[in-house]
Amino acid sequence: MLKIAICDDEKSQLNLLKNILSIHLDLKGLDYRIYEFESGEELINSINNENYDIIFSDIEMKNLDGIETAKNIRIHNKKSVIIFVTAYPDFVFQGYEVKAFNYILKPYTSEKIGQVLDSALEELDYIKDKFYIVELKSGTKKINLNNTLYFTSDKRKVNAVTLTGNIDFYDKLDELENNLPSFFVRIHQRYLVNINFVSSVESNSLTINDENLPISRGRYNSFMVEFAKTMLR
Repeated sequence: MLKIAICDDEKSQLNLLKNILSIHLDLKGLDYRIYEFESGEELINSINNENYDIIFSDIEMKNLDGIETAKNIRIHNKKSVIIFVTAYPDFVFQGYEVKAFNYILKPYTSEKIGQVLDSALEELDYIKDKFYIVELKSGTKKINLNNTLYFTSDKRKVNAVTLTGNIDFYDKLDELENNLPSFFVRIHQRYLVNINFVSSVESNSLTINDENLPISRGRYNSFMVEFAKTMLR
């Protein structure tokens, strides 16, 4: 089970962050638990009982601030991914001492939280099989993203092409892109591909599972950067 701690002395901020994280994790089909704390002291006291995979902490809190809280956590826990949430960018430089993984500036968007969370999950190598949940007329279905070659769209309809068959559902490719792991890369207005299955690239197309898909001119350079990274893994 993935264990996430969130710490903020403003209850409204705790609720907002918890809701965003819950929606994002539910879409991935992950088993998780979120622990809430309204002070750095409460979070530190809980460390003896729980090992958190990811910690989201505000920096500006009463009594013990987020930086000092993280210093105390690092005494007992070297592995947790610590993500600071702050309204003041000046605090960013104070996080090196506690090996902060990332910073999120308030006010934040759900998309930003999702992106940072995905990066943290990849850092932990937590997700072996990644899933995307879709609603069909027949009920809820989990799409195994590790086995998905690409997504293609036609207006509001999206088709997931997987190793075991195709799955049609209603969504927007732009919104889908924001909720997928980083190994899915946009190559065209209508195509979002799993870069791990790309076998070759031409000037205006690529080959994935013996099928040619078009690459738009405006997306070619950014795609090649991501494709080059796969060669270094």
